[in-house]
Amino acid sequence: MESTQLLGSSKKRVKIHPHTVTAKYATHTPYSPQPGIHTHFPQPGDDGYDDAPSFEDFGSFVEETSDRKKLTEGRKWPRTLFGSRDKDKDRDKGTPLRPQAVGGGEGSELGGGGAKGPARGVGEQLASFGEASVSASRLTWVGLLAAALAHGCLIVLTRLASERFGLGPLFLLLVRSIVQLLSVAVPLQRGENPFGPGGYRLRLFCYGVTYSLALCCAYSSLTFVSTEDGMTTWRMATTALSAILAFLLLEERLGLSDGITIAAGLCGLGLALLPTTDESESDSQTDPVAFWRSAFGWSLSALAGLWMALALVNYRSLKERVGVGTALFTVSWTGCLLAPTSMALLQEGWSWPSGAPAWGLMLGLAACSVGAFLGMTHALTRLHPALVSASQSLEVPTAMLLQLAVLPAAPSAPVVVGDAMVVLAVGWLVAMKLLPSRGGGRRQREEYEEILDSPIK
Repeated sequence: MESTQLLGSSKKRVKIHPHTVTAKYATHTPYSPQPGIHTHFPQPGDDGYDDAPSFEDFGSFVEETSDRKKLTEGRKWPRTLFGSRDKDKDRDKGTPLRPQAVGGGEGSELGGGGAKGPARGVGEQLASFGEASVSASRLTWVGLLAAALAHGCLIVLTRLASERFGLGPLFLLLVRSIVQLLSVAVPLQRGENPFGPGGYRLRLFCYGVTYSLALCCAYSSLTFVSTEDGMTTWRMATTALSAILAFLLLEERLGLSDGITIAAGLCGLGLALLPTTDESESDSQTDPVAFWRSAFGWSLSALAGLWMALALVNYRSLKERVGVGTALFTVSWTGCLLAPTSMALLQEGWSWPSGAPAWGLMLGLAACSVGAFLGMTHALTRLHPALVSASQSLEVPTAMLLQLAVLPAAPSAPVVVGDAMVVLAVGWLVAMKLLPSRGGGRRQREEYEEILDSPIK
């Protein structure tokens, strides 16, 4: 492409190149414009000079309209795990891509059959998308609360198995892990590798090891401290450390209201851990061996919280690659390896259950553990790890109520006040997450409809 400009007795030819600009001067007579053809370029000071495109603008125009850019953009479609090929097929067929509802369910079918006009169809699609999103959020929180209730049942069943049937906590963990090995059928049915997809197996193995280590430390601490104190300390450490690790490793922050709610729940757990008058007096008269045994049990509970926080954050980073069934199988087979090792280190004997009630209790433990794991792990795909752990704090008041119905021990005043604070904190957290969602979706749909109705589209 060439442009000419009259410069005295010579003609200047400027060649535009993507990287360089060269100028050549000719010695022959100046070019004479043909009649009817305007060849004069605007000069500085002339009218319209500022509106003339510069060489840089022209180069960007060539870059934007070149075929090479179109071909490059055609290959820039992100190759994600879900639906990339389907999107390419839809693009090839010329069909527009429609937004898919999050979470599936009954509200995942978008668009109405009787829609008239594009605006009404988009409005119905956005309405169904909002309803599906709210429905998925509700199901997630219902699963989380059910998981907290299952964790509370686990605390009571573990105490009953230890006091009435003489079953060790680590032995219960081993039986749980063996029963949960049946979860391998889920990834096999879906045609997935039970040990995770290629490139993520090491991270999945680390997730299984940290989760199993957390369970081993938590159940080992029950040998040195009471069941309620061990589980409460474990939940406190998990919630606090998961918030810190999620920020440091995943750069996921908590909102101000979420942080205040979680802090209130942690304060309630701290009140539940306060010793009563009888316990403080008995501690002052104990020997050093009992004191260090108790300190070792508290340390194991805090260490279990650290391992569990690492596991939650790790699965949060693998949520798009690893399914819940694969995660459960990973936790099961790593637990089968680490539970006997912990039993050998702590010299806990093998005590097989005798009688149908003991075996029924162990099967109930396995069922509750599977339900709690599924609800909590599924919630990690949508919620912050600290929010997931904070919602599980509801297991402490649940265990207290169940113990009142099964065991004759009455709770102390700090325990009652702390459990009440935990219930209020979790209830406020759930209400805060679910109630504004419908209004927010309505505002977004109204703003989108205003854009559709505006003259500028």
